[in-house]
Amino acid sequence: MVVIEATSNISEDEATTTQNDVKSNGLTEEGFETASEGEEEGEGENNGEEESVPSKDDDSCTDSLTDEQLKQRALTQANDAKTEGNKLFGAGQYEDALSQYELALQVASDMPSSIELRSICHANRAACYSKLGRYEETIKECTKALELNPSYMKALIRRGEAHEKLEHFEEAVAADMKKIMELDPSNDQARRAVRRLEPLAAEKREKMKEEMIGKLKSCYPLDFSYFTSKF
Repeated sequence: MVVIEATSNISEDEATTTQNDVKSNGLTEEGFETASEGEEEGEGENNGEEESVPSKDDDSCTDSLTDEQLKQRALTQANDAKTEGNKLFGAGQYEDALSQYELALQVASDMPSSIELRSICHANRAACYSKLGRYEETIKECTKALELNPSYMKALIRRGEAHEKLEHFEEAVAADMKKIMELDPSNDQARRAVRRLEPLAAEKREKMKEEMIGKLKSCYPLDFSYFTSKF
């Protein structure tokens, strides 16, 4: 550091004394009052420059940034809830897991950037309902997941399995397994399911037809012996 010597004829001690006297009287060397010590060292000091007032454009930018930050925070919270739901599901606590997935869906509701997250949460809720043996709810949650992501394989498989549990063989084949084969022609699981379920669907159709004829006979009793005796 380079030290520059003073060129004044006043001695160092005298100069110090003079400066201290000026400060103690609240005056500058030119005789003007100075700001108080608290004002000089206080928060918001702007070094004598006039404070700038934010324009309306600045306010709008700030509001926009804050909105984005809020959305990001909501997504983070939703992801945390989903992660907690996964832990609870792994521990077999399906009811508690359902609550966490529902919380994630509420926090991230109607946000375009959360479509994938919401689809996963609906599919995970479907898995919980399946474990609890509540297959109607399983189907509903899978359908919600597929509305957000029509090519969601896990949701299609899970819904097909729920349909089979409820003996909705036609729906399992037409709405789920064949859709999977369209998306992935090499999917052996779906192909095997179709081969297994189609005969069951045909058998159920035949059974329903017989039951319908039986109801018609009971409602409108006829003597079929007259018709059969003529042939």
